[in-house]
Amino acid sequence: MASRAGSVLVLPEDGRQSPVALAVQRGVRRLFAGLGQVTVTELTLASGRRADVVALAPDGRITVVEVKSCLADFRTDGKWQDYRAYCDRLFFAVTDDFPQEVLPEATGLIVADQYGAAVLREAPLHPLPGARRKEVTLRFARAAASRLHAAFDPEGARGII
Repeated sequence: MASRAGSVLVLPEDGRQSPVALAVQRGVRRLFAGLGQVTVTELTLASGRRADVVALAPDGRITVVEVKSCLADFRTDGKWQDYRAYCDRLFFAVTDDFPQEVLPEATGLIVADQYGAAVLREAPLHPLPGARRKEVTLRFARAAASRLHAAFDPEGARGII
């Protein structure tokens, strides 16, 4: 259940991410907000995969950011390649002490902490087909709206999340 801290709505964590991953995620979201883009986390895609952070730009461009909290997390997770079919750009986001040389050159690179983030390597642009862009954008919008509804009225939002 959501609570209020002053005038800020505080949402509960879902328990799936480590404290390091949550800190990186927060910094990534701040970076994209500063770029004028909105984000959602843990967005379930049509494939059933859940993207860590998805950013939507004012022009409709979709970026997926895969957060890696440590080297073991990267080495045991090969699903990141599946995300390319759902975005125009794909980034990895890691802490500043992550061994960056192991990350694929064909992806962008963001270094982040809980306070912010910096793009160290831009991601190649792979424009989505129109139908896929519409499908991902609708998922994004529905996820954002249903989470906001649930934050203010958890009982009333049952069945849409």
